[in-house]
Amino acid sequence: MTGWLQFGLDLFERATGAPAASADAGQPLAPVRFAHPRASREVLLDGAQVAYALRRARRRSIGFTVGPDGLEVSAPTGVSQAQVDAALRQKGGWILRKLGEARERQRQQAVARIDWRDGATLPFLGEPLQVVLDPSRPGAGVLERAAAGPDAPRLHLGLHRQAGPEQIRDAAQAWLMREARRIFVERLDYFAPQLGVQWKKLGLSSAATRWGSARSDGSIRLNWRLVHFRLPVLDYVVVHELSHLRVMDHSPRFWDTVRSVAPDYEVLRGQLKKQVLPPW
Repeated sequence: MTGWLQFGLDLFERATGAPAASADAGQPLAPVRFAHPRASREVLLDGAQVAYALRRARRRSIGFTVGPDGLEVSAPTGVSQAQVDAALRQKGGWILRKLGEARERQRQQAVARIDWRDGATLPFLGEPLQVVLDPSRPGAGVLERAAAGPDAPRLHLGLHRQAGPEQIRDAAQAWLMREARRIFVERLDYFAPQLGVQWKKLGLSSAATRWGSARSDGSIRLNWRLVHFRLPVLDYVVVHELSHLRVMDHSPRFWDTVRSVAPDYEVLRGQLKKQVLPPW
């Protein structure tokens, strides 16, 4: 492998945090490039081309934001372009790492996207669940598990085989939300006595970034999409919200309360943050 090619592989690994695939010496890697859709400037950071969106604003310092679209830079009106580029190079390692993480997350989201059709699969309690369009089973959906063997459980939806993607998605979501409520009630009732609290009301949430919330009056809200995760991860969120009925902040006393019931909560919390769920 040539030195130039090895440099390209090393750069890819630094930018994405993932090992780069090997390439033949006769097939040199293309330069790593990140481009914001509204890019107005471009800079070379540690061998990678980064096209970024620049916004001038009344502020004291240069700010960097890396999101799904790429890098956005906010700079004071009196700062020169050379100063902006110098600040970018100073933060180059951090920027490339965050851009690589965002690109990898987009890749994972594309893989997780559900193709809504007969035979589609979706995660349910950490395991694949196969969707079966079954007009002979009218109703809200029936879950069937194989008596033995590696076959995935099946969710029979009472839809005709010609049903469109949106109709299949809506029927599957309705079933998942009903299952979510049933499971949440079961887990709340299981953990509340262990924490010495009482919950009064359960609401389902569809928030994009928040998994749950709790109020001092005993009201709990949980995101229905938690049913995609393994049960221990779902349980961590339930315990987290119930613990707020004892301690309403995130002080050390709160985390001690969580730990009293979920001693491995830090591992479960990490899994909650890292796993990429299918977009709805």
